Amino acid sequence: MASDIYTAPMSDTALPVLYSFRRCPYAMRARLALHASGLAHEHREVVLKNKPVHMLALSPKGTVPVLWLRGTAGEKVLEESLDIMLWALGQRDPLSWLPASDEAMADARTLIAHNDGPFKRQLDRYKYPNRSGLESGAADRDEAALWLQTLDARLGHQLFLAGDRWSLADAAIAPFVRQYAHTDPAWFAAQPWHALRPWLAAFESSALFAAIMVKYPPYGPREVA
Repeated sequence: MASDIYTAPMSDTALPVLYSFRRCPYAMRARLALHASGLAHEHREVVLKNKPVHMLALSPKGTVPVLWLRGTAGEKVLEESLDIMLWALGQRDPLSWLPASDEAMADARTLIAHNDGPFKRQLDRYKYPNRSGLESGAADRDEAALWLQTLDARLGHQLFLAGDRWSLADAAIAPFVRQYAHTDPAWFAAQPWHALRPWLAAFESSALFAAIMVKYPPYGPREVA
C-alpha cells in the first residue's frame, strides 16, 4: 500500500475527480490503481439511478468509472477503467505494479483482455441470467470456470498472476473474480481451486481492499463542477 500521498502542484492542475460506484468491479480496479499510486484525487460516489449531470456531460455513455483531469493545458476525460489504471500508475508507481518489460505488459494485457471480454460476458450471464433470457446461468458459470482453472494453474506456480508480487494484472482481474465468487459462494468454495481461492481471500482481507471500499456519501444533488 502506498505510504504517502503525492499531490500534483496546484498551479499546474486541480485535483483529478473520480466518478465511481462502490460495488462496480471496473470502478474498483480504478480505485485500486489510484490508491496504489498515492495520487490525491476527489472521489464522487455515483447513484446509478440518478447519475450526476456533470458526469454525463463528461462521458455520455454514463458508466463508471470516469476520471476528470483538469490542468492549465485544458481538461482530459478518461472513461475506461484500464486507461485510468495505466494513467495513475504512469504518474506514480511506488509499488511497482506496472510490468517491467514489454513482454510482461503483453502478458498482462492478454489476461486483462480475456477478463474484460469472454469472462465478463459469461459472468454477466451467470449473475443475471434473466437479462439474457436464460432460465439459469449455470452453463455460463461453467464456461467461465474453465478460464478460472487456468488462473488457478498459474497461481499454483507463482504467488500472483504476473509473478512474485501483486501487480497490474491482479488488480485489474481480482474485482471480477470476486463478483463471480459472490454469485454463489458455496459453489465457488467447493471448487478445487487451491491457489485461486486463497489469492482471492487474501485480496478481500487486505488493507488495500479495505481502503478502496470505504463508503462515501452519494455525490449531489449539487452540480457544481
